[in-house]
Amino acid sequence: MVLSGCGNADGSEINEAVLALYWIERAGGRSICMAPDAVQARVVDHLTRTPDVSSGPRRVLCEAARIARGQVRDITTVRDNELDALIFPGGHGVVTVLSNYAEKGVVCEVHPEVTRLLKAMLLRRRPMGFICVAPILAARVLGPAAGVRITFGTKACEEAKHAAVMGADVRPCPEREILVDQKNRVVSTPAYMYDDARLSDVGLSIERLVRQVIALARDRQPRPQAGPGQPRDAKAQASPRAPESGVVVRHPGDRGGARTPNG
Repeated sequence: MVLSGCGNADGSEINEAVLALYWIERAGGRSICMAPDAVQARVVDHLTRTPDVSSGPRRVLCEAARIARGQVRDITTVRDNELDALIFPGGHGVVTVLSNYAEKGVVCEVHPEVTRLLKAMLLRRRPMGFICVAPILAARVLGPAAGVRITFGTKACEEAKHAAVMGADVRPCPEREILVDQKNRVVSTPAYMYDDARLSDVGLSIERLVRQVIALARDRQPRPQAGPGQPRDAKAQASPRAPESGVVVRHPGDRGGARTPNG
C-alpha cells in the first residue's frame, strides 16, 4: 500500500488507509506499506484547514509511519516482484506528494517511483486498487497506454473531467460500490469523493475493493495469446476471458439500484 503522509488535508486519508490495512489482513493478505522519503510540500492544520505556519518541514516517510506503526519502507526500495497487488488510499497527498496534480492539473507529473510501480504492475497483470482521488494516478500513468477504466463517483467533478482528458474511461459509481476494470485489473471506489459519505459506507466499499483486488491477485491466469498459425478468435474461444468492460459491482440491499452480476 502506497502512503503519502498522514492526514487527509496534506497526506493519506487516515480512515481510508486504516480500513484498507484492516481488510487486507481480514482477507488473508499481508501489507507492505511504503511512501516516498521526501519533504512534505505543505503542512495543514487539520482543525482550521489552513496552512500550519508554526510547523517546520515534515518528511513524508516519517508521517506515513504514524499510520503504519513504524512499519513503512522507502518506496525506492520496493521492487514490483515483491508485490502481488498495489493499493492507494486517497487524501490530498495523492495530488501534492505522489503527483503534482494539485498544481499542474491535466499536465501533472506523477512521482517517478509511483510511475515505475504502476507500469510494472500493469505489465505483470497484477491488480491495483485506487480509493477516493487516487484514480487520478491511474489516469495519468495508465490512461494513455491502457485506457484504464476508473471512477471518482460522479463524472461531474473536476478530477473526473481531467482524467478523461488524460485518456481514462471514467464511469459513475455509487459511494458503497466498486468499479472493476477486468482488462487492466484495476479496481476503484469513490469513498470520500462523496463529501457526505459515512464511515460505514466508506468501510463497506473499501472491504469490497480489497476483496476484489485480492481475488484478482490469486488469479494468475495470463492474458491469452494466439499461437502460431492460430486465429486470434479461435484462441479466445478456447480460453475464455473475463469481460473487458468496466463493471460496477452492486450487492443486494445497497443504495443505488438493483443488483448487477459480478463481471
